[in-house]
Amino acid sequence: MKFMEIISIDILRKEWMHMSLEWFDRVTAELQENLQSICDKYDQAGQMQVEKSSKHPRIEFFVEINGDEREYFFTLFFDPYNEEFYMETYDFDYEQPARTILTDIEDILDAIHESFHEYLDADLEDEYDNENDAFSAESDGEDSQDDAEDYLKSVDVEWETPEVTAVMYEDEVEVSYRFGILVETGDGVLQRVNRIWTEDDELIKDETNFIFCKEEAGTIISLIASHMDLMQEYGGQE
Repeated sequence: MKFMEIISIDILRKEWMHMSLEWFDRVTAELQENLQSICDKYDQAGQMQVEKSSKHPRIEFFVEINGDEREYFFTLFFDPYNEEFYMETYDFDYEQPARTILTDIEDILDAIHESFHEYLDADLEDEYDNENDAFSAESDGEDSQDDAEDYLKSVDVEWETPEVTAVMYEDEVEVSYRFGILVETGDGVLQRVNRIWTEDDELIKDETNFIFCKEEAGTIISLIASHMDLMQEYGGQE
């Protein structure tokens, strides 16, 4: 390929990327103009920030708590190559992340609005659960984790997946997960089993169960997926 042809292709690539980000900027501006009309509660608490330095630019939506802390409830991604806005979800059938394409501004506003109220509902449930936990602790001093384990032993759980190994270092540590549904309530259960081998070759097994409702699932997945690039691998390895 001739030198001038290489330069021409590079110029075209930059112009194409610039046009793609122009579309991102236009939608971002339109979102800023329309967010206040979502609902009164969002107008009072909801905020957004734009991150353009990533390979896929994103707009993150959050609520500020305690003055300077943030709780993120929705992330909108932009694919510059296909000029598509999307949100990340999780396909439990295929056990892998999935995308939901949002084709127009109305779809985007609806997704933000729904995620915002899911966040508010989950926050209210957390406050209710915390009050109940505090009351239980004052009444009988039982540990909340023990209560959760005892609760799972007393109800039916349909395990939808086998144990899936997430981390394994031979003769050192193994972490596995499986997903189930509480038959009585329809809530999800994420079970984490941590197996550790000591220097004396003794196996220590620790099991933790996280129960969550359907309305919480999308927010949890979105928060994790949008911040995985900030995390390090086991043992601090890059």
